[in-house]
Amino acid sequence: MIFKQKIKSHYIQLLEAKILTLQNQIADLTTDAQNDAKGSAGDKHETALAMMHLEQEKLNQKLAESLNQKNILEAIDCSVSHKVIALGSLVKANEIYFFIATALPQITLEGATVFGVSLQSPIGVQFMGKKAGDCINVNTITYKIESVF
Repeated sequence: MIFKQKIKSHYIQLLEAKILTLQNQIADLTTDAQNDAKGSAGDKHETALAMMHLEQEKLNQKLAESLNQKNILEAIDCSVSHKVIALGSLVKANEIYFFIATALPQITLEGATVFGVSLQSPIGVQFMGKKAGDCINVNTITYKIESVF
């Protein structure tokens, strides 16, 4: 399996775990709200239900975001090699790898540091359209693009 495919697979596994956790939390809140509705009445009860509903909305938002990130990753064809940086590119700059896909946490894979970068992020915007040998400046750091996969 090529390195870019390993990165994609690792990020998909992270997102699937996060999605499962969020789904379980949403289900637990739903169950709690149903159980609470059967036995309580009054202002405290209404406040508790409203708080549970707000928490459920937040979790649903996080779930939708994670599902969207997973869809973006799944749409990337890792067999495509890029000469110019675009969605799905793996960029090596300053001994760091940047996977141009969606905002994802830093990981270490095969001893290499990898960041998942969104096209809309400041560094993603700077990287777009660049190629090996180009330089970009982000937050007073100059990144020299060593290679693009």
